[in-house]
Amino acid sequence: MKDTIGSAINKLACIEGVKVDYHCIMSNHLHLIVILNRCSIPLGKVIRRLKAQVSKEAGFKVWQPNYYEHVIRNEKALNRIREYVKDNPTKEIIEFEQFYKL
Repeated sequence: MKDTIGSAINKLACIEGVKVDYHCIMSNHLHLIVILNRCSIPLGKVIRRLKAQVSKEAGFKVWQPNYYEHVIRNEKALNRIREYVKDNPTKEIIEFEQFYKL
């Protein structure tokens, strides 16, 4: 599934005005930073294309109906969010292990 999602993310770059800045595919969700620069379609349509591509290749509905979006307004915020996304897989493992600690 990760390959299917990764492939669909890479295809987003084919949409004029869309740049995938950073992403992380987790076991039960996806973090994706997308930069829109004079893109002719809105973010919602970009995300719908991604979801449709993955579901079509998988042969079943993969995604929940909605998604969380946040407008990143400056470079400092962008760097903090990139760091969060980068560290999220480790954090998920630590929280899981602490939850089930005997």
